Amino acid sequence: MSSPCAKALTLHGVFLRVFEQGVLLTGASGIGKSELALELVSRGHALIADDTPEFTAEADQVIGRCPELLQGFIEVRGLGILHLGRLMGENAIAKQQRLDLLIELISPAAAKVDNRLSAKQEDREILGRPFPVWQLSMASGRNLAVMVEMAARSHALAQSGYDAASDLQNRLRQQLSTDTP
Repeated sequence: MSSPCAKALTLHGVFLRVFEQGVLLTGASGIGKSELALELVSRGHALIADDTPEFTAEADQVIGRCPELLQGFIEVRGLGILHLGRLMGENAIAKQQRLDLLIELISPAAAKVDNRLSAKQEDREILGRPFPVWQLSMASGRNLAVMVEMAARSHALAQSGYDAASDLQNRLRQQLSTDTP
């Protein structure tokens, strides 16, 4: 946990730009963060930092960057060290991004059973600011890249004031009131 007075912080995870949202993938070592990041970059998103993103508080935002020495590099188990800029073009990497949300990758055994209607589990404070944390189970057969993309888009909609669960609840309530004699 970060101190509210801290101005900079290095976290363990993979930081990406997904649909203009800064997404920090977190989870236990070896759970698949870098592999998921590689899939997201292959889908057109950008890697900011693998393993040790650095975050600073700037005005009312938290900005993440990669240490200069490591920019563009990612370590993927079974493949070793890759430079995504050279492999996939310079659009595959970005120098910095505002942090918007965290996605915690968890083992299927750690997944909460009661997680169907809302994936957002909690907020986590980083450099004195709260960020939503969404948990995704690493169960086999799940398309986690699509799930991360949808979490990023859903978060962007929530930031603009839209909540799908509330929308559905209101529609159901309206339907029930018109069906009642």
